[in-house]
Amino acid sequence: MKSMTAYAYREAQEAGCSLSVEIRSYNSRFLEIYVNAAPHLSALEPGIRECIAGRCIRGKVEVGIRFRDSNSPVKVLLNREAAAAYAEAIGNLAEALRIAEKPSLSMILGCEGVLEAEKDRDADRYWVRIEPVLKAALDDLDLERAREGKHTEEDILSHLAILESSLKTVACFAPRMEEAIRTNIRARFAEVLGNQIDENRVLAETAVLLMKHTISEEISRLSAHFAEFRAETGRNRSPGKKLDFLCQEINREINTIGSKSPVLEISRAVVDMKNALENIREQLRNVE
Repeated sequence: MKSMTAYAYREAQEAGCSLSVEIRSYNSRFLEIYVNAAPHLSALEPGIRECIAGRCIRGKVEVGIRFRDSNSPVKVLLNREAAAAYAEAIGNLAEALRIAEKPSLSMILGCEGVLEAEKDRDADRYWVRIEPVLKAALDDLDLERAREGKHTEEDILSHLAILESSLKTVACFAPRMEEAIRTNIRARFAEVLGNQIDENRVLAETAVLLMKHTISEEISRLSAHFAEFRAETGRNRSPGKKLDFLCQEINREINTIGSKSPVLEISRAVVDMKNALENIREQLRNVE
């Protein structure tokens, strides 16, 4: 079991190069990946997303990459047409103002668009440096998610134990509930008919109420749900969605028992189960 909330940071320094990778993850129903990097690294985004998707199944993951490379070759481009146009315009202006001065080279070079510098940015060369640092940061993130997930799992299983213990209490007092139904039916017939009780009618009415109010099926289903919950926790790397679904089914059975039972001990056990289940559902919001 892993948590969806974690943080990781890695950096690397080489001659003329500096690189940092920062990763934050939060809880989310689906996998959402956000990459924050310089525009010249945009070609690497598919590879970055693929690395993250290989490690995270659910959660909102934000990745920030900062990369500076002072060793990149620089290419200087001269715009001859722009330079000639500036020289002509400056010359015309000097002539119009009757200034005996020709446009100098420094003056023309200072004009916008005459010289343009471009760095030779090789995405493949950048990826060779970024990928190992990104994977190291993801390793740290994975360890953090697993560490936090272990504590979450321990807390969830402690509340599952409360559910299982409360279910035993319910099962123990279920026969008392059925006996109370039989006693109440017979008392009502005796109140109306006195000693002229029709045993067959009493049995028929009792059977109808027992079918309506018995909780044996709910107990059986809850027992199966608890076993499946514990098994899913142990065997599934990302059990969050399945466990959330099981919690919905468990909640339905607990509510049914609570609505059917007039026995005080069962009602108290239902309250304990609802409280434990709510704690589990709260924790599952952050489980991958």
